[in-house]
Amino acid sequence: MSPEAGAVEQAEHVSDPRQLRRVSIASAIGTTIEWYDYFIFSTAAALVFNSQFFSSLSPASGTLAAFATLGVGFVARPVGGVVWGYFGDRIGRKAMLVTSLMLMGVATVGVGLLPTFAQVGVLAPILLVLMRLLQGVSAGGEWGGAALMAVEHAPPGKRGRYGSFAQIGVPAGLILAQIVFFAVSNLTTSEQFQAWGWRIPFLLSIVLVVVGLLIRLRIEESPVFTALRTEAARSGSPIAEVFRERPRELVLASVSFIANTAIGYVFLAYLLSYGTSVLKVNRNLMIAIVIIGSVSWLVSIVAAAIWSDRVGRKPVYLAGSVLLVVWPVPFFLLLDTRSTVLMIVSVIVLTIGLGLSYGPQSALFSEMFEPRFRYSGASFSYAVGAVLGGGFAPLIAAALQARTGTSLAVSGYMVLVAVISLVAVVLIRETHRPARVAAG
Repeated sequence: MSPEAGAVEQAEHVSDPRQLRRVSIASAIGTTIEWYDYFIFSTAAALVFNSQFFSSLSPASGTLAAFATLGVGFVARPVGGVVWGYFGDRIGRKAMLVTSLMLMGVATVGVGLLPTFAQVGVLAPILLVLMRLLQGVSAGGEWGGAALMAVEHAPPGKRGRYGSFAQIGVPAGLILAQIVFFAVSNLTTSEQFQAWGWRIPFLLSIVLVVVGLLIRLRIEESPVFTALRTEAARSGSPIAEVFRERPRELVLASVSFIANTAIGYVFLAYLLSYGTSVLKVNRNLMIAIVIIGSVSWLVSIVAAAIWSDRVGRKPVYLAGSVLLVVWPVPFFLLLDTRSTVLMIVSVIVLTIGLGLSYGPQSALFSEMFEPRFRYSGASFSYAVGAVLGGGFAPLIAAALQARTGTSLAVSGYMVLVAVISLVAVVLIRETHRPARVAAG
């Protein structure tokens, strides 16, 4: 073993309890803010963007166009993964966490200040797409930095547990976004909400971003990256190196994430539109159901991450992937009953599958790549899986429902992507050895 490798390996087993708490909080709060920004865009796309930015189209076409703007953000995420990955492996994890959060804040507040189609015509949707592109670039590197900071600070045998702090930002951000939209929509009339109320959640982002920045600026750099820098062991071209040395891991990690992000976005972006426009369920009830599902998702993420420290990453990932294959048909059959209880059951089981296949991901993706190009490998895999799976999932779901008139078509799409990811998960090599940790 080289001196550089030895120093980095030693750094991976060093943890300061006080700093570990700070990093955990920073990862959780930072990603929550980041995903709050991302999800208020998704919620607004389901509720108001068709009338505000695509009013020249029919209601159905306007909804499809609004969902298409979601996909634009995903297209930009691999670019963000490459950019943030390069600088994260060259300059450091912390600097990228701060920069990505600032960019997301600028883009989100920008959406809240945009003129509508009625005011400036076609320039309005163009500016909306530009803001979404900036959000996508930011999100492409945010997860990798938060995940690596948590995992690389974690004590031996607890990478899954501490890596979950980056993962819970997704459902936590969704819960926060739904609560804010719920409050605003109920404190304004329908006319006020359509005219200006929808802007409030976007403008509130500036407060959250300032809080997140204050927290992230107080944490220390990852001990693993510090060792890489001290021993002059940083990669000169991390993205090229990871493509050359770990192509199999890049492909499998990316494909394994397709189902989670596709089905996740059917839940968090399409479900609200489906419930209100197709099933004609009260909007407040649908928001409440989404919040309940998000809480279930958050709890299952933490439980799955802790479980992965005990039994390994792959068994947990497999359990979630199998559930995502078998549940989409019952999911929509229960939703279509319009029974509140059955609708809640449908989303809880679905989000358990999402949690099982998302909870161990920070630790799994981090362990699949060597420290010198870990940020690039993990971020790029995550971003590619997101664009292949979630990029146009709400748009595809809406189009399938509109063309066929049945939710079973959407279920079939969900099953298809789940099977594709399941194959990749089966082929992934286990990265965690719980027996050795337990013995030590």
